[in-house]
Amino acid sequence: MSAPTSPPRVRNVRDIFGAPLLLALLSAGGLLSALIGDGLWDVLSWFGLGIPVAVIFRFALWPCRR
Repeated sequence: MSAPTSPPRVRNVRDIFGAPLLLALLSAGGLLSALIGDGLWDVLSWFGLGIPVAVIFRFALWPCRR
């Protein structure tokens, strides 16, 4: 006898596109702040461009296990 299985989870648009959209907005904000000015804008651009790269490295080196 097999164990009862749960029905497949329905995923909405936010579940599918939420994280990629957030990373895209961070990247665009980082690029824009790099073009706008110096000083604080440079710090914002490093964060805006660094966070998506860090997320990519995290999932490339330690993939999720399900």
